[in-house]
Amino acid sequence: MRPWLFSRSVDLGVFGGSAIVALIAVAIGMRFGVTNDTPAWAWIAAVLFVDVAHVHATLFRTYFDRGELQRRPLLYTFVPLACFVIALALYQSGALIFWRCAAYLAVFHFVRQQYGWVALYRSRAGERDRLGWFIDTTAIYASTLYPLLWWHTHLPRSFWWFVPNDFALRLPPLVMTIAAPLYWLALIAYATRSISRGVPNPGKDVVVVTTALCWYVGIIALNSDYAFTVTNVVIHGVPYFALIYFYGRAHGSPESVTRRLLRRGPFALLGIVWVLAFIEEAVWDHTLWHEHPQFFGQGFSLESVGIWLVPLLAVPQLTHYVLDGFIWRRRSAQPLFVTSAPAVVAGVPHLAPENL
Repeated sequence: MRPWLFSRSVDLGVFGGSAIVALIAVAIGMRFGVTNDTPAWAWIAAVLFVDVAHVHATLFRTYFDRGELQRRPLLYTFVPLACFVIALALYQSGALIFWRCAAYLAVFHFVRQQYGWVALYRSRAGERDRLGWFIDTTAIYASTLYPLLWWHTHLPRSFWWFVPNDFALRLPPLVMTIAAPLYWLALIAYATRSISRGVPNPGKDVVVVTTALCWYVGIIALNSDYAFTVTNVVIHGVPYFALIYFYGRAHGSPESVTRRLLRRGPFALLGIVWVLAFIEEAVWDHTLWHEHPQFFGQGFSLESVGIWLVPLLAVPQLTHYVLDGFIWRRRSAQPLFVTSAPAVVAGVPHLAPENL
């Protein structure tokens, strides 16, 4: 039996399928002249319905689960409060300081999630060899960190993570001279080992290949906000929806909101997080951004209280980043998969190998 996480069709759909959709969307955009700015339809599909919505999906693992809340009430009470206090302090020090810190926290979150999927596939397959761990880890980190190094050696780019100039550390070209051969060596080593191994792990291969391809296309190959947005958020958010859905159905507390809603199918999850995402973005747009009146209507300016409002509105996203470092640890999550393989645990993004 091959070590699929959810099932063969689901795994290929959420990992391979999401990458294919993202790359096709980039190709279509290029064909119709979308060279830089993300058009409104793509913003709705990728940013609102995937990126912002997946943040709210964490609610099904935490605040919608009565048993989970009772198990760790202090964590779920103080993390949002701490996020607000720290965000407020940073924003009072300067708006750009806040956004730069938020951007690098988001980068850490995105990079570690891709590593987490690889670690999960290794655990699922019972892979314990140190050489294999080193090759797999090097390959997935190279797939994400090399494009980020490229970004920092080619500033300014035509896109940014959150706001203009949130990445401002311009690295010297020497960095890429050193990083480029290491990058290709890591991917070649992974491909060689994957082909030569007697026992395939196709799900892990899909994660590594799609991560390398999407991050390269979105950051290096195309200097476009649209290409970066689509390739960045789709392969990040779609698998997370699947994780929340299957974990919640299997391990949500009896009669909790999570279990009751997810029993109705995936559209119960998607419908709720889409509504929450729309509400959040409507508040951002009405009060501060004023970028999408065609979706949210004409707003009003609250920039005078932005020093309080921005940290407050950022709490859901920051809380998502922080809680994901806790809720998916081996000691925190129930086993998601039933298997005869030894030492298989709930896998999840943002973990080191020793936690898996």
